[in-house]
Amino acid sequence: MSSNTAVRTARRRTLRLAAAALTAAAALTLTACSGSDAEGAKSAGRTDTGAAAAEAGGAGSSAEAQGSGSQASPGAQAGPDAKADSKAGAAGKQSSGAHATGAGKAASPVRTQRLADGVSKAEIYKLGEQHYRAKIVARGSVLATLETKKGDAGLDANDMFITLTLDGQVHSWMGGGHQGPGTFKLAGGWTAKVTKVGELRYRAQIIGHDGVAATLETNQQDTGVNANGVYIVLSAGGVISAHQ
Repeated sequence: MSSNTAVRTARRRTLRLAAAALTAAAALTLTACSGSDAEGAKSAGRTDTGAAAAEAGGAGSSAEAQGSGSQASPGAQAGPDAKADSKAGAAGKQSSGAHATGAGKAASPVRTQRLADGVSKAEIYKLGEQHYRAKIVARGSVLATLETKKGDAGLDANDMFITLTLDGQVHSWMGGGHQGPGTFKLAGGWTAKVTKVGELRYRAQIIGHDGVAATLETNQQDTGVNANGVYIVLSAGGVISAHQ
């Protein structure tokens, strides 16, 4: 073998070895890249899966939180029974609200009665056993009030005389007054002896066949009595009138 041939042969072997080395290096590079890509893909897959799981978990937590909030809020359920209960509760409150307002109102009169002048009326209220009050009302205004306190009551309202008895009866009439002091004949056969005992204080003795049957006395206010069906009023100014 010539020297030139030997040189060529050596060169070919060197080139083959270099080519083989390059091929092996390329293969290793590809393998490494493939491995890195695979790991990256796996990591990305795991990350995406984790994010999806986290999002799913977050949605589940929100749903659970909303569910627990709905359960924790009484009356928030949308079922028909819950709505009915809510409406019933509201009605009960209104009703309660409604019972409290009624209790605060003033008592209604047991009856209303027209008086002798044709304009005024008496609103009669029962306050207790043998305890009544009568409000004298004309054109929407309360002119006077009578109240039975251990006895009948009377009023001289500008020559209209009114009595309120212990059993809540109202009797009224116009005129017939006598100015005391003095002795006067009254309806029903009674006689009244009127005397002045002080400022705006008069006393009237109601005398029958058997003597003094009753005594009326004003103490700066009018008074009255039912004397066996004869109604008598004595005013604080000393005027006395009776009606049967």
